[in-house]
Amino acid sequence: MNVFKKYIRCIHRWLGLLIGLLVFVIAGTACVYAFQEEIQNYTDDYRFCKRTSRSSLLPESIQKIAVTALPNLVLHSIKYFENDHTVEVTFYNSDPTYYYKMFIHPETGSVLHIQNMDEGFFNFILKGHMYLWLPAKAGSILVRYVTIIFLVMVITGFILWLPKSIKYLKKRAWIHWNHSSSWKRKNWTLHSVTGFYSFAFAILFICTGLVWVLPEFASFYYKVFGGQKSIIYRDPYIAPTTRCIDKPLDSLYQFYYSQKNFASLELHPPVSDSSSILVVTNPDYSSTWRSNYHFFNPNNLQEVSVDHIWSSFKNATNADKIMRLNYDIHIGSVLGFPGKIIAFLSSLLIASLPITGCLIWFGRRSKNTLSQNCH
Repeated sequence: MNVFKKYIRCIHRWLGLLIGLLVFVIAGTACVYAFQEEIQNYTDDYRFCKRTSRSSLLPESIQKIAVTALPNLVLHSIKYFENDHTVEVTFYNSDPTYYYKMFIHPETGSVLHIQNMDEGFFNFILKGHMYLWLPAKAGSILVRYVTIIFLVMVITGFILWLPKSIKYLKKRAWIHWNHSSSWKRKNWTLHSVTGFYSFAFAILFICTGLVWVLPEFASFYYKVFGGQKSIIYRDPYIAPTTRCIDKPLDSLYQFYYSQKNFASLELHPPVSDSSSILVVTNPDYSSTWRSNYHFFNPNNLQEVSVDHIWSSFKNATNADKIMRLNYDIHIGSVLGFPGKIIAFLSSLLIASLPITGCLIWFGRRSKNTLSQNCH
């Protein structure tokens, strides 16, 4: 082995020992969370209901029912679906922090369930993935550095995987075991081949993850693809005037519902006199990147333009679409359910790397000293 690869191996090993357990937690929780939507749709019967018609209560009526059930909380959004899904009403606030979802029968207005989204199994898993079960601010910073270090590990691992000659490429890309192979050899091969096949997915997960935890990277990532708008969501300012529309939410719902070109229709009431109404229509149940975001003046229902990427999909540039795709790529939903299976299997392979890597180190540790391994 040449000197360059010796140093690369040393870097790869020590970084692995430093963050291996944390990578295992982040990738492992990703595996568990991959099918959370499908699992909850199957286990939580209040998410769906039997309907006698396709007509639903208007949002102003839904809003009254919801705020009566949860008074003194900020109603964030009302979400309708074209299938038999119940109406989802979200209550969210950042300070003081709370996050609730209410499920209401679209025809009768019955409150079927209220879920505290800061509790439950999948929330526990998500907090492990995003914050390693630490306070949000500290956990986010730690995950940021772990992700950057893992990027270095992935690159150094790929360099170590590269064969001396192209004729050995096929051999490196597949597992070749025989009866005489020791467990150390089998484990090394498993680590090497698994690392190779998860390399591209790891890079994809790292880049899409860094978009969330590192604003500077998100801005750079967007500009690399030619993006010129703001990537930060901002509610447009509405100058307070006399309201000439009696029930703006109902009017907007009836307008968009008549078009019948959405899988879900989400309305965000204004939270102040200077706030707009946001209407989000999504043509797909499984992904979000093609959603249309429209902002309206609640006083006269005139549409308000914005200077960020969260606007009408038809006005999105290629760079805008790449940023919109970030979440769907990260969880695999960009390819529907098959994409989630790919994301699950990729995360599983990545979660196995710290285990096999640790076993490699343990096997060599028992034979040589750490000093001999690095020099």
